[in-house]
Amino acid sequence: MATIKHTSSKNSDLSAPERYLTFQHNEYTGLPVLDESGQPKLRESYLLDTLECGGQTFAMACLMANRKYGKNCHPEDVKTHQYIISFDPRDAVDNGLTLEKAQALGLASCKENFPGHPAIICAHPDGHNGAGNIHVHIVISSLRTRAIERQPYMEKPCDWQEGCKHRCTAAMLRHLRAETMELYQNAGLYQIDLLNGTGERITEREYWAQRRGQRRLDHANQKAAASGQPVRQTKYETEKAALRRQIRSVLAKATSLDEFIDQLLHEYGVTVTESRGRFSYRTANRTKPITSRKMGDDFSKEKVLAVLSENAEKKKTASLRRSDPNPDRVSRLIDIQAKLAAGKGGGYERWAKIFNLKQMAKSMALLSEHGLSSETELKARVAEWAGKSDEALKVVKDLEGRIASNWELARHVSAYVENRKLAGQAKTARSLEQFREQHRAELTAYQVAAAYFKAQKITKLPSLKQLETERQQLVSEKAQFYQQYREAKKVWLDLSAVQQNLEAFFRQEERREIREGGLHDTDIAH
Repeated sequence: MATIKHTSSKNSDLSAPERYLTFQHNEYTGLPVLDESGQPKLRESYLLDTLECGGQTFAMACLMANRKYGKNCHPEDVKTHQYIISFDPRDAVDNGLTLEKAQALGLASCKENFPGHPAIICAHPDGHNGAGNIHVHIVISSLRTRAIERQPYMEKPCDWQEGCKHRCTAAMLRHLRAETMELYQNAGLYQIDLLNGTGERITEREYWAQRRGQRRLDHANQKAAASGQPVRQTKYETEKAALRRQIRSVLAKATSLDEFIDQLLHEYGVTVTESRGRFSYRTANRTKPITSRKMGDDFSKEKVLAVLSENAEKKKTASLRRSDPNPDRVSRLIDIQAKLAAGKGGGYERWAKIFNLKQMAKSMALLSEHGLSSETELKARVAEWAGKSDEALKVVKDLEGRIASNWELARHVSAYVENRKLAGQAKTARSLEQFREQHRAELTAYQVAAAYFKAQKITKLPSLKQLETERQQLVSEKAQFYQQYREAKKVWLDLSAVQQNLEAFFRQEERREIREGGLHDTDIAH
């Protein structure tokens, strides 16, 4: 699930970003890691490209832009912006994500969202946490070196004019989240809905507090182990992380709001209060509560009440179905006789028999999980999930078409509004031909937009802000249906594999019975 994060820098050393991206740095102090000779050590693996730098280094391109436009001269001026796109660690195994593919996606994102800015794009194979999450750094100069086409999410002329500074507004961040979701869903990667909040809201400050605390705990445990003392805690938790864990443990078993509040207070000493329709949580050692907004969307009043209602419903129905969040993928059975006929040996035959037994065990477990007891039920369930997968995919394709139509309309509205004044001036120009020649591109864009509105029978232009809001809503809906499609497709493929395994098993049994019958007849004849 790709996520995007933004930071800005006032550092006057414009070569610092490239040094950080290419050399190893201590993740706690930020200082470079030195080798035996005292020189900075290069990172073991990375990919780096630059854009809009005119054949120069990123630092030189930024410096020349600053001098050309006379900006970024003061220490308090923002010199660069950095956007970090992190991928789900599962993408490498499940979806074939490589460092090269991540770099290509980062380049595409930079070209689309930051035109006119000198930029450096660098992909790294892992993050600070060692989870194997490939990520891409996009560092841009705060100055725009050329005018660009106005986009629907841009609010002021400084957002597209030459010589102006990049503004990371709320509208810009929402646009980037929507673009990130679109880009990586189209690439077939895991993606969550970035537009409607996150289950856990972990800030940069909390992340590094956890990292520093874990480092101190590891150091203390090493000293305790060396002196023969027992180690009681191995994982460090911040106050918010511990509070999230405590709330989730109670939320997993409570079925009403009163039960949730009472259990949280009696088990962990956490008091729940409500103000302006929002929950806040106060631990025993705090005087000021922590609001649910700082904890994450999973701890809001709406989400807590929804989970409690779901728990109550589950308790009423007392379902016997098993829930395995990570079921083993079922593989098709191996045709052992065909493999032996193709030249495989006895060792392969023994391995294949064990493999087939494991797959049949998984198949039976999956049938039990879905409550299926006959081939007819299995066939109907396979058709059902195939239909669900197709329906979800149709909705995704429809939403993609609506998103494309929204983009096209927004582009024409932007061109029409931006060039309407020039079109009016053309009517009163002294030399019409000369005026048209000077503004040929702008007037053509205006005429194309007007023709588009006429063809679509649009008499009242929607606002760009309205179109952007609509597009973000469509992108959010697409993310939900795309996730439904992936889940339905997975169930369909698993059940299809079970169906094929049962058919193969019965075929093997029939062949075995025929062989044994043939041998028995031969023995009688002799």
